[in-house]
Amino acid sequence: MTGVLLDTHVALQVLGDDPRLGTRARECILDAPRIMLSVASVWELAIKHAVGKFPDPRPVVTAARAAAIEILPITADHALAIDGLDLPHRDPFDRLLVTQARVEGAAFLTNDAAILSAGLAAVLDARQ
Repeated sequence: MTGVLLDTHVALQVLGDDPRLGTRARECILDAPRIMLSVASVWELAIKHAVGKFPDPRPVVTAARAAAIEILPITADHALAIDGLDLPHRDPFDRLLVTQARVEGAAFLTNDAAILSAGLAAVLDARQ
């Protein structure tokens, strides 16, 4: 694995030092050569902010950069690789995040039960 891509909620847990983040997940992050936060997650938080469901996401981006978390851009290769991805739900952000992790050769760290139940390779449970 080239690193770990954090799901949106997991990134918030990491940055907030949330105790719900599992021991194995913390070890995975500490051992990863790259820790990534997707622009898709920033976009998701910005949309939630626009509708009043999340505070301004700019401090999240600032904190991620300060913690040496790489902000992963969305590329054409990421977008095109979504084709054929079999997930139990159709959330476009989740689909893009899983695909980005695959294209980057990274593990995807999530606590999303639907994604975890899909049995995808290189998807890790952030609760463990």
